[in-house]
Amino acid sequence: MANGSTVESSDSLKAFGAALKTFRERALLTQEQLAERLNYSHASVASVEQGRRMPTAAFVERAEETLEAFGVLRAMVRHVGRQRGLAVWFREWAQLEEVAVALCTYECRVVPGLLQTEAYTRAVMLNVPPPPSEEQLEQRIAARLARQELLGRRPPIAFSFIVEESVLLRHTGGEEVTRELIDHLLASTELWNVELQIMPLRQPYHAGTDGPMQLLETPERQWLGYAEGQKTGQLISDREAVSVMQMRYAKMRSHALSPADSVELLQRMRGAL
Repeated sequence: MANGSTVESSDSLKAFGAALKTFRERALLTQEQLAERLNYSHASVASVEQGRRMPTAAFVERAEETLEAFGVLRAMVRHVGRQRGLAVWFREWAQLEEVAVALCTYECRVVPGLLQTEAYTRAVMLNVPPPPSEEQLEQRIAARLARQELLGRRPPIAFSFIVEESVLLRHTGGEEVTRELIDHLLASTELWNVELQIMPLRQPYHAGTDGPMQLLETPERQWLGYAEGQKTGQLISDREAVSVMQMRYAKMRSHALSPADSVELLQRMRGAL
């Protein structure tokens, strides 16, 4: 499955969620009340308590102060595995993402995991056989959403995304899921370090016909590539091969809609739903 999912246990994430719930109940707060005090959505608090979402550093600090948790939450979060729920073949790339300077992603199958909503992620994972158990599904969703912390990482990563228009026209999960997804994509384009371009459905010049790809620049200014297929993933470090990927990605950026035109297309698509 795209962006690496597997069935490994996320017990540490569930344990953190249980501790958060215990401290919240000790403070006689509902999830809604805690969410308001932390300046997070009710859905975010619920997802963390259920062990489905990796808490951000800011979330942990605010929860510690609000709930007077004696440093327990800070201590526990250090033992929450960020690689839980990620496919074995994807983990090395995920570790490189953690320290990347720049990350470029071209997708022709699904919206990139870093830009997915929870509902869209759920729909994608339920569509691809074999069907996961409920526990497996929640583990995979938690891993996918945890990676999205990279969008707000400090120091920041410069993100470039190229997504095929056909991916959005598929309406994976139905119209309501697609509405929420497009709203989320539009919000993502407002982040100063995120550039999103849509590859139009009708484009006779296309350098990405070999399939999806990712490129990453390390702090040492080395570029690496990654390609993923059915139950496989390949980290590419050969300079010549990476150079070819860079040329192809540069070509696609020139043939895709500009970021501004991509926003306009997303707005039109949203209005048509």
